[in-house]
Amino acid sequence: MQVPRLHPDTIEQVKQRVDIVDVISDRVVLRKRGKDFVGLCPFHDEKSPSFTVSPQKQMYYCFGCQAGGSAINFLMQVEKQSFSDVVLELARRYAVPVQTLEPEQRQELQRQITLREQLYQILAVTAAFYQHALRQSQGQQALEYLKSQRQLSEETIQQFQLGYAPAGWETLYRYLVEQKGYALHLVEQAGLIKPRKEGGGYYDVFRDRLIIPICDMQGKVIAFGGRTLTNEQPKYLNSPETQLFNKGKTLFALDKAKDAIAKQDRAILVEGYFDAIALHAAGITNAVASLGTALNIDRIRHLLRYTDSKQLVLNFDADKAGTTAAERAIGEIADLAYRGEVQLRILNIPDGKDADEYLKTHSHEEYRQLVTNAPLWLDWQIEQIVAGKNLKQADRYQQAYQQMIKLLNNIVNPDMRTHYITRCAEILSQGEARLVSMIAQNIIVELRNPRRSGPIGIVPRRPQAAKPVSTLPEGKRLEQAEALLLRLYLHCPYQRQAIADILEERDLEFSLSHHRFLWAQILEIQETSPQLELDLISKLQDKRLEFPDEMTQVGHLFLLDELSQLDITRAAELIRAAVTRMEQVMCEKQSRYFRELWEKINIAIERERGEQYSQEYRSTTQRSIELDRLCQVSFSDLVDI
Repeated sequence: MQVPRLHPDTIEQVKQRVDIVDVISDRVVLRKRGKDFVGLCPFHDEKSPSFTVSPQKQMYYCFGCQAGGSAINFLMQVEKQSFSDVVLELARRYAVPVQTLEPEQRQELQRQITLREQLYQILAVTAAFYQHALRQSQGQQALEYLKSQRQLSEETIQQFQLGYAPAGWETLYRYLVEQKGYALHLVEQAGLIKPRKEGGGYYDVFRDRLIIPICDMQGKVIAFGGRTLTNEQPKYLNSPETQLFNKGKTLFALDKAKDAIAKQDRAILVEGYFDAIALHAAGITNAVASLGTALNIDRIRHLLRYTDSKQLVLNFDADKAGTTAAERAIGEIADLAYRGEVQLRILNIPDGKDADEYLKTHSHEEYRQLVTNAPLWLDWQIEQIVAGKNLKQADRYQQAYQQMIKLLNNIVNPDMRTHYITRCAEILSQGEARLVSMIAQNIIVELRNPRRSGPIGIVPRRPQAAKPVSTLPEGKRLEQAEALLLRLYLHCPYQRQAIADILEERDLEFSLSHHRFLWAQILEIQETSPQLELDLISKLQDKRLEFPDEMTQVGHLFLLDELSQLDITRAAELIRAAVTRMEQVMCEKQSRYFRELWEKINIAIERERGEQYSQEYRSTTQRSIELDRLCQVSFSDLVDI
């Protein structure tokens, strides 16, 4: 279906009305730093926050992965939605009237705008239906189960909107379609009914099940989980994937837990719905559940956004299935854990209990103590290696030894590796203190170092006569100089004319394609808006929608970090030095060009031309070295370009 073209006035009103901090803080934990806000980037893994949001400029930028743009760009990247869909979503959020270029398209536009809203509405009505059914005679068994077996209070039942799906095959279908008048295809798209394979008609997805609503980050119902009250399989059933529900990216109760996770700087991840519900009921509100499905890296990354220190506790069941699930989860995030990018602990509750069972006989403080004392994931894995093994038997000892070697090989941090070598040696010594040192030495000898690698590539040598003072490659020096000059142009309006004049005076152009592109956009904007000064960056940001790839390459120039803010204080000096570096690289290229020409000719036949090339080579080489030294003096206390 073709999306109607939005009127420019609507787009402009949305841009003016939107608050980028408000939008991004829904998905990223932001903390005030000076005039801006900082947080952990949602687009790549990082330990220290490099993601900056500027309310003044209404833009974001990550100094780590170079992602950047406006609130619209952010939602397009995070939600994987089109420009029009994002503008429509923001228009609804900020109550901006929507206009289209063609009045006859407004009816079609309204249908598209309301599709997701209709799905949300149907799911909200369904959740209320299930809650009502729980209070009826047919839901008595489910209500009794919640209060007696799960020991949940009325407050918790209401907080999680728990309900009951009646046993009939078409109860919900008749209620939504026949009584409420919702379109059949919308009820099906919401994941609530399915077409019969034979005989026509539809049947309810959930029947005679206890219902647990699944919500998005705004607390809106997007799906349901259903627990059987009989011996029916599966024990737990989730809604199918829909436009609103992606099981692989959703964590149960994250909407209720995100603030507590950020405040306590720790997330607890459990397996089941009722484990999470029981923890919240006990006041442990930084807990979420995995919807009973295997974890993947997307969900882990999403969860870790809410904790600065990346503390994550996996509280899975201590039985074989729970251990397997924990090992699988560790496998998903092993690389992050080995690099120290997640502080992962594994909690197995004594006597094989899950969180829900444990809290029925223990206080929430006792559970918190278990969380605090939970072993780091490496300690837990070592425990699993030796669990049930009689190390006095040679084959079992050798098996454990080799598994430990495999585990230790992946530890990058030398201090951590030393610690765990000693730990493994102590376990393998079986209480014989005199053997610990010898076993540790054996482990060290056997350990390989897969992280060690040879040179990545061979850098060609420069001709000795043309060797510059700078140790940086030519491309890197040019990249830094041009980037610095463009950054100063963007952020120092009072220096723009000086930059333009010096470039013209020295007959210099930007050599790198992405810098040439940005300079062309600047000139185009200034030609059409000659009075434009402070709004240049905002106008350039609008180009992201037209040239997303090109603007991504230069997005880091639109925001200032602490070092580049210092550059602004001595802009005039840095402009001269950056231009000097650009001229030096140009001379270096010319020197190389004349040398290549000289090497290609036959000197005996073309002596005059050879002397000309040789002279040009010597003069450009000398000029290049002189300019290089000037750059080193100018930048010695700030940057190396």
